[in-house]
Amino acid sequence: MTGRKRILFFVPAFQGGVGGAERVISTLLRHLDHTRYECHLALAQAGRAYLENVPPSVTIHQLSVSRMRYALPAIIRLIWKIRPQTILATVSYLNVMLITARPLLPRGIRLILREATTPSAFIQKDTNRPRLWSWLYRHLYPRAGKIICPSDSVVEDMAVHLGIAREKLVRIHNPVDTDWLRQLAAAQPNPYQGSGPHLVVAGRLRKEKGIDLLLDAMPAVVQRFPGVRLAVLGEGPDEIKLKAQAARLGIAQQVDFLGFQESPWSYFGNADLFVLPSRLEGMPNALLECLALGTPAVATDCPGGIREIQQAVGSIDLVPVEDAAALAAAIISALCKPAENRKPVAAALDKFDPQQIAAEYSKLL
Repeated sequence: MTGRKRILFFVPAFQGGVGGAERVISTLLRHLDHTRYECHLALAQAGRAYLENVPPSVTIHQLSVSRMRYALPAIIRLIWKIRPQTILATVSYLNVMLITARPLLPRGIRLILREATTPSAFIQKDTNRPRLWSWLYRHLYPRAGKIICPSDSVVEDMAVHLGIAREKLVRIHNPVDTDWLRQLAAAQPNPYQGSGPHLVVAGRLRKEKGIDLLLDAMPAVVQRFPGVRLAVLGEGPDEIKLKAQAARLGIAQQVDFLGFQESPWSYFGNADLFVLPSRLEGMPNALLECLALGTPAVATDCPGGIREIQQAVGSIDLVPVEDAAALAAAIISALCKPAENRKPVAAALDKFDPQQIAAEYSKLL
Protein backbone atom coordinates (compact mmCIF):
# COMPACT_ATOMS: atom_id res chain seq x y z
CA MET A 1 0.00 0.00 0.00
CA THR A 2 1.25 3.46 -0.88
CA GLY A 3 0.58 6.79 0.76
CA ARG A 4 0.54 5.38 4.29
CA LYS A 5 2.07 7.42 7.07
CA ARG A 6 5.13 5.74 8.56
CA ILE A 7 5.01 5.57 12.37
CA LEU A 8 7.76 4.24 14.63
CA PHE A 9 6.75 3.11 18.13
CA PHE A 10 9.50 2.79 20.74
CA VAL A 11 9.13 0.69 23.89
CA PRO A 12 11.83 -0.73 26.18
CA ALA A 13 11.12 -4.46 25.68
CA PHE A 14 8.32 -6.98 25.39
CA GLN A 15 9.72 -9.30 28.02
CA GLY A 16 9.12 -10.79 31.44
CA GLY A 17 8.64 -8.43 34.35
CA VAL A 18 7.22 -5.58 32.31
CA GLY A 19 3.85 -5.05 30.80
CA GLY A 20 2.13 -1.67 31.25
CA ALA A 21 3.53 0.35 28.37
CA GLU A 22 3.93 -2.74 26.20
CA ARG A 23 0.32 -3.77 26.73
CA VAL A 24 -0.94 -0.29 25.84
CA ILE A 25 1.10 -0.22 22.64
CA SER A 26 0.13 -3.75 21.55
CA THR A 27 -3.56 -2.94 22.09
CA LEU A 28 -3.20 0.33 20.19
CA LEU A 29 -1.46 -1.43 17.28
CA ARG A 30 -4.35 -3.90 17.02
CA HIS A 31 -6.88 -1.10 16.63
CA LEU A 32 -5.10 1.44 14.45
CA ASP A 33 -6.11 1.62 10.79
CA HIS A 34 -3.23 -0.13 9.00
CA THR A 35 -4.48 1.06 5.63
CA ARG A 36 -3.52 4.55 6.82
CA TYR A 37 -0.39 3.76 8.82
CA GLU A 38 2.77 1.78 8.14
CA CYS A 39 3.61 0.79 11.70
CA HIS A 40 7.06 -0.11 12.99
CA LEU A 41 7.75 -1.29 16.54
CA ALA A 42 11.27 -0.90 17.98
CA LEU A 43 12.26 -2.88 21.08
CA ALA A 44 15.36 -1.59 22.83
CA GLN A 45 15.97 -4.95 24.50
CA ALA A 46 15.10 -8.49 23.50
CA GLY A 47 11.87 -10.11 24.63
CA ARG A 48 8.83 -12.02 23.42
CA ALA A 49 6.00 -11.30 25.86
CA TYR A 50 2.91 -9.76 24.20
CA LEU A 51 4.50 -9.88 20.73
CA GLU A 52 1.96 -12.49 19.64
CA ASN A 53 -0.69 -9.81 20.24
CA VAL A 54 0.93 -7.45 17.73
CA PRO A 55 -0.63 -7.57 14.22
CA PRO A 56 1.55 -9.27 11.57
CA SER A 57 1.45 -6.11 9.45
CA VAL A 58 3.64 -4.36 12.05
CA THR A 59 7.38 -4.51 11.32
CA ILE A 60 9.29 -5.36 14.50
CA HIS A 61 12.86 -4.18 15.05
CA GLN A 62 14.87 -5.84 17.84
CA LEU A 63 17.73 -3.54 18.84
CA SER A 64 18.91 -6.11 21.44
CA VAL A 65 21.20 -3.85 23.44
CA SER A 66 22.46 -5.21 26.77
CA ARG A 67 21.63 -2.03 28.72
CA MET A 68 19.36 0.90 27.89
CA ARG A 69 22.28 3.30 28.29
CA TYR A 70 23.88 1.69 25.20
CA ALA A 71 20.76 1.95 23.03
CA LEU A 72 21.22 5.44 21.60
CA PRO A 73 23.50 4.59 18.62
CA ALA A 74 21.19 1.74 17.57
CA ILE A 75 18.14 3.99 17.93
CA ILE A 76 19.70 6.69 15.73
CA ARG A 77 20.69 4.16 13.04
CA LEU A 78 17.19 2.67 12.97
CA ILE A 79 15.51 6.06 12.65
CA TRP A 80 17.75 7.03 9.73
CA LYS A 81 16.98 3.68 8.10
CA ILE A 82 13.20 3.90 8.48
CA ARG A 83 12.81 7.70 8.27
CA PRO A 84 9.39 7.78 9.96
CA GLN A 85 7.12 10.80 9.82
CA THR A 86 6.21 10.31 13.49
CA ILE A 87 7.92 8.67 16.46
CA LEU A 88 5.90 7.70 19.52
CA ALA A 89 7.95 6.79 22.58
CA THR A 90 6.87 5.68 26.02
CA VAL A 91 8.66 5.33 29.40
CA SER A 92 10.52 8.30 30.88
CA TYR A 93 14.15 7.33 30.28
CA LEU A 94 13.46 6.32 26.67
CA ASN A 95 11.62 9.61 26.13
CA VAL A 96 14.60 11.56 27.45
CA MET A 97 16.99 9.59 25.26
CA LEU A 98 15.02 10.37 22.09
CA ILE A 99 14.68 14.07 22.87
CA THR A 100 18.42 14.27 23.52
CA ALA A 101 19.12 12.57 20.18
CA ARG A 102 16.78 14.81 18.20
CA PRO A 103 19.53 17.06 16.71
CA LEU A 104 21.10 13.90 15.22
CA LEU A 105 17.87 12.73 13.54
CA PRO A 106 16.43 13.54 10.10
CA ARG A 107 14.57 16.84 10.04
CA GLY A 108 10.82 17.04 10.08
CA ILE A 109 10.13 14.04 12.31
CA ARG A 110 7.26 14.59 14.73
CA LEU A 111 8.14 13.34 18.20
CA ILE A 112 5.30 12.34 20.52
CA LEU A 113 5.97 11.20 24.07
CA ARG A 114 3.73 9.12 26.28
CA GLU A 115 4.17 9.56 30.03
CA ALA A 116 3.15 6.39 31.85
CA THR A 117 3.30 7.55 35.47
CA THR A 118 2.77 10.61 37.69
CA PRO A 119 6.05 12.52 37.21
CA SER A 120 6.25 14.44 40.49
CA ALA A 121 5.64 11.27 42.52
CA PHE A 122 8.10 9.34 40.34
CA ILE A 123 10.75 12.03 40.88
CA GLN A 124 10.33 12.04 44.65
CA LYS A 125 9.71 8.35 45.35
CA ASP A 126 11.31 6.30 42.59
CA THR A 127 14.56 7.94 41.58
CA ASN A 128 17.88 8.52 43.30
CA ARG A 129 18.40 11.80 41.42
CA PRO A 130 15.25 13.91 41.93
CA ARG A 131 16.91 17.21 40.94
CA LEU A 132 18.27 15.75 37.72
CA TRP A 133 14.94 14.19 36.74
CA SER A 134 13.07 17.38 37.56
CA TRP A 135 15.44 19.29 35.27
CA LEU A 136 15.07 16.70 32.50
CA TYR A 137 11.27 16.89 32.60
CA ARG A 138 11.19 20.68 32.71
CA HIS A 139 13.75 21.34 29.99
CA LEU A 140 13.55 18.36 27.62
CA TYR A 141 9.91 17.29 27.55
CA PRO A 142 8.67 20.64 26.16
CA ARG A 143 10.73 19.94 23.00
CA ALA A 144 8.31 17.15 22.02
CA GLY A 145 5.44 17.84 19.65
CA LYS A 146 2.89 16.51 22.12
CA ILE A 147 2.96 14.65 25.43
CA ILE A 148 0.27 12.00 25.96
CA CYS A 149 -0.89 11.58 29.55
CA PRO A 150 -3.04 8.57 30.57
CA SER A 151 -5.17 10.54 33.04
CA ASP A 152 -6.32 14.05 33.86
CA SER A 153 -4.34 13.89 37.08
CA VAL A 154 -1.09 13.30 35.13
CA VAL A 155 -1.91 16.28 32.90
CA GLU A 156 -2.43 18.43 35.99
CA ASP A 157 0.75 17.12 37.59
CA MET A 158 2.92 17.93 34.58
CA ALA A 159 1.41 21.39 34.20
CA VAL A 160 1.43 22.43 37.87
CA HIS A 161 4.53 20.71 39.26
CA LEU A 162 6.77 20.72 36.19
CA GLY A 163 5.60 23.88 34.42
CA ILE A 164 4.93 22.20 31.07
CA ALA A 165 2.56 24.21 28.87
CA ARG A 166 -0.92 22.72 28.82
CA GLU A 167 -1.14 22.98 25.03
CA LYS A 168 1.65 20.38 24.88
CA LEU A 169 -0.35 17.92 27.01
CA VAL A 170 -3.06 15.59 25.70
CA ARG A 171 -5.04 13.23 27.91
CA ILE A 172 -5.67 9.87 26.27
CA HIS A 173 -6.76 7.00 28.51
CA ASN A 174 -5.21 3.55 28.26
CA PRO A 175 -7.24 1.23 26.02
CA VAL A 176 -9.09 -1.74 27.52
CA ASP A 177 -10.26 -4.36 25.02
CA THR A 178 -13.00 -5.94 27.12
CA ASP A 179 -14.26 -8.49 24.59
CA TRP A 180 -10.75 -9.66 23.75
CA LEU A 181 -9.82 -9.99 27.44
CA ARG A 182 -12.91 -12.06 28.16
CA GLN A 183 -12.13 -14.42 25.29
CA LEU A 184 -8.58 -14.91 26.58
CA ALA A 185 -9.74 -15.46 30.15
CA ALA A 186 -12.42 -17.96 29.07
CA ALA A 187 -9.89 -19.93 27.00
CA GLN A 188 -7.78 -20.72 30.07
CA PRO A 189 -8.63 -22.95 33.05
CA ASN A 190 -9.19 -21.55 36.51
CA PRO A 191 -5.66 -21.43 38.00
CA TYR A 192 -6.77 -21.34 41.63
CA GLN A 193 -7.11 -24.30 43.98
CA GLY A 194 -8.54 -24.56 47.46
CA SER A 195 -11.50 -22.91 49.11
CA GLY A 196 -10.08 -19.39 49.00
CA PRO A 197 -10.94 -16.57 48.89
CA HIS A 198 -8.37 -15.82 46.20
CA LEU A 199 -6.65 -12.44 45.95
CA VAL A 200 -4.46 -11.31 43.07
CA VAL A 201 -1.97 -8.48 42.69
CA ALA A 202 0.10 -7.77 39.57
CA GLY A 203 3.02 -5.50 38.86
CA ARG A 204 6.74 -5.00 38.85
CA LEU A 205 8.18 -6.15 42.17
CA ARG A 206 9.64 -2.86 43.30
CA LYS A 207 8.83 -0.23 45.89
CA GLU A 208 6.34 1.94 43.99
CA LYS A 209 3.97 -1.00 43.49
CA GLY A 210 3.50 -1.41 47.26
CA ILE A 211 3.53 -5.21 47.42
CA ASP A 212 5.24 -4.88 50.81
CA LEU A 213 2.21 -2.96 52.12
CA LEU A 214 -0.10 -5.72 50.94
CA LEU A 215 2.03 -8.34 52.68
CA ASP A 216 1.85 -6.30 55.89
CA ALA A 217 -1.94 -6.33 55.53
CA MET A 218 -2.21 -10.06 54.93
CA PRO A 219 -1.91 -11.43 58.52
CA ALA A 220 -5.17 -9.70 59.47
CA VAL A 221 -6.83 -11.05 56.32
CA VAL A 222 -5.56 -14.57 57.08
CA GLN A 223 -6.93 -14.34 60.61
CA ARG A 224 -10.40 -13.50 59.24
CA PHE A 225 -10.20 -15.89 56.25
CA PRO A 226 -7.84 -18.80 57.07
CA GLY A 227 -8.19 -20.25 53.55
CA VAL A 228 -7.19 -17.03 51.77
CA ARG A 229 -4.49 -17.18 49.08
CA LEU A 230 -2.66 -14.29 47.46
CA ALA A 231 -1.29 -14.69 43.93
CA VAL A 232 1.55 -12.24 43.20
CA LEU A 233 2.10 -11.84 39.45
CA GLY A 234 5.31 -10.15 38.40
CA GLU A 235 9.08 -10.04 38.64
CA GLY A 236 11.47 -7.40 39.86
CA PRO A 237 14.41 -6.43 42.05
CA ASP A 238 12.48 -6.74 45.33
CA GLU A 239 11.42 -10.38 44.87
CA ILE A 240 13.85 -11.89 47.38
CA LYS A 241 13.08 -9.17 49.92
CA LEU A 242 9.32 -9.67 49.55
CA LYS A 243 9.58 -13.46 49.94
CA ALA A 244 11.63 -12.94 53.11
CA GLN A 245 8.98 -10.51 54.37
CA ALA A 246 6.21 -13.05 53.77
CA ALA A 247 8.18 -15.68 55.71
CA ARG A 248 8.85 -13.24 58.55
CA LEU A 249 5.14 -12.41 58.80
CA GLY A 250 4.25 -16.11 58.89
CA ILE A 251 2.18 -15.96 55.68
CA ALA A 252 4.53 -17.71 53.25
CA GLN A 253 2.04 -20.58 52.87
CA GLN A 254 -0.74 -18.16 51.88
CA VAL A 255 1.28 -16.15 49.33
CA ASP A 256 2.25 -17.54 45.91
CA PHE A 257 4.94 -15.64 44.00
CA LEU A 258 4.14 -16.76 40.45
CA GLY A 259 6.51 -14.57 38.44
CA PHE A 260 5.66 -12.77 35.24
CA GLN A 261 2.57 -14.22 33.56
CA GLU A 262 2.35 -13.59 29.83
CA SER A 263 -1.38 -14.37 29.97
CA PRO A 264 -2.57 -13.22 33.41
CA TRP A 265 -6.23 -12.92 32.52
CA SER A 266 -7.41 -16.23 33.97
CA TYR A 267 -5.88 -15.09 37.28
CA PHE A 268 -7.66 -11.75 36.95
CA GLY A 269 -11.02 -13.16 35.88
CA ASN A 270 -11.22 -15.96 38.46
CA ALA A 271 -10.01 -14.02 41.49
CA ASP A 272 -12.39 -13.00 44.26
CA LEU A 273 -10.63 -9.67 44.61
CA PHE A 274 -7.89 -7.67 42.88
CA VAL A 275 -5.69 -5.53 45.13
CA LEU A 276 -3.69 -2.54 43.96
CA PRO A 277 -1.48 -1.35 46.86
CA SER A 278 0.64 1.09 44.80
CA ARG A 279 2.42 4.18 46.04
CA LEU A 280 2.06 5.83 42.62
CA GLU A 281 0.47 5.05 39.25
CA GLY A 282 -0.36 6.68 35.94
CA MET A 283 -3.35 4.70 34.75
CA PRO A 284 -3.04 1.09 36.01
CA ASN A 285 -3.73 -1.42 33.24
CA ALA A 286 -4.08 -4.43 35.53
CA LEU A 287 -6.82 -2.68 37.52
CA LEU A 288 -8.71 -1.75 34.36
CA GLU A 289 -8.42 -5.29 33.01
CA CYS A 290 -9.69 -6.87 36.23
CA LEU A 291 -12.69 -4.54 36.24
CA ALA A 292 -13.37 -5.39 32.60
CA LEU A 293 -13.38 -9.08 33.58
CA GLY A 294 -15.87 -8.43 36.37
CA THR A 295 -13.44 -8.74 39.27
CA PRO A 296 -13.91 -6.30 42.18
CA ALA A 297 -10.98 -4.28 43.47
CA VAL A 298 -9.47 -2.56 46.47
CA ALA A 299 -6.84 0.09 45.76
CA THR A 300 -4.74 2.73 47.44
CA ASP A 301 -5.67 6.33 46.76
CA CYS A 302 -2.25 6.95 45.24
CA PRO A 303 -1.18 9.67 42.78
CA GLY A 304 -2.39 8.87 39.27
CA GLY A 305 -5.66 7.96 37.61
CA ILE A 306 -7.19 5.83 40.38
CA ARG A 307 -9.94 8.29 41.25
CA GLU A 308 -10.85 8.71 37.58
CA ILE A 309 -11.37 4.96 37.34
CA GLN A 310 -13.40 4.97 40.55
CA GLN A 311 -15.59 7.79 39.21
CA ALA A 312 -16.23 5.77 36.06
CA VAL A 313 -16.89 2.41 37.72
CA GLY A 314 -17.98 3.38 41.22
CA SER A 315 -17.16 0.03 42.81
CA ILE A 316 -13.53 0.41 43.88
CA ASP A 317 -12.79 0.69 47.60
CA LEU A 318 -9.99 3.23 48.13
CA VAL A 319 -7.70 3.39 51.16
CA PRO A 320 -4.89 5.81 52.13
CA VAL A 321 -1.42 5.12 50.78
CA GLU A 322 1.06 3.52 53.22
CA ASP A 323 -1.73 2.33 55.55
CA ALA A 324 -1.53 -1.47 55.79
CA ALA A 325 -4.21 -1.64 58.51
CA ALA A 326 -6.70 0.28 56.36
CA LEU A 327 -5.82 -1.92 53.39
CA ALA A 328 -6.48 -5.06 55.44
CA ALA A 329 -9.81 -3.69 56.66
CA ALA A 330 -10.88 -2.81 53.11
CA ILE A 331 -9.94 -6.29 51.82
CA ILE A 332 -11.87 -7.98 54.62
CA SER A 333 -14.87 -5.70 54.07
CA ALA A 334 -14.87 -6.39 50.32
CA LEU A 335 -14.66 -10.17 50.83
CA CYS A 336 -17.54 -10.07 53.31
CA LYS A 337 -19.88 -8.62 50.69
CA PRO A 338 -22.06 -11.04 48.66
CA ALA A 339 -20.28 -11.85 45.39
CA GLU A 340 -23.07 -10.36 43.27
CA ASN A 341 -22.74 -7.04 45.12
CA ARG A 342 -19.01 -6.84 44.43
CA LYS A 343 -19.13 -7.04 40.65
CA PRO A 344 -18.12 -3.85 38.80
CA VAL A 345 -20.20 -2.63 35.87
CA ALA A 346 -18.13 -3.30 32.74
CA ALA A 347 -20.22 -0.85 30.69
CA ALA A 348 -18.71 1.93 32.83
CA LEU A 349 -15.40 1.28 31.05
CA ASP A 350 -16.70 2.60 27.72
CA LYS A 351 -14.42 5.64 28.02
CA PHE A 352 -11.47 3.20 27.71
CA ASP A 353 -12.81 1.57 24.52
CA PRO A 354 -9.82 0.75 22.26
CA GLN A 355 -11.50 1.98 19.07
CA GLN A 356 -12.11 5.36 20.67
CA ILE A 357 -8.58 5.47 22.07
CA ALA A 358 -7.09 4.55 18.66
CA ALA A 359 -9.09 7.38 17.07
CA GLU A 360 -7.69 9.84 19.62
CA TYR A 361 -4.13 8.68 18.91
CA SER A 362 -4.77 8.97 15.16
CA LYS A 363 -5.45 12.69 15.55
CA LEU A 364 -1.87 13.10 16.81
CA LEU A 365 -0.02 10.66 14.55
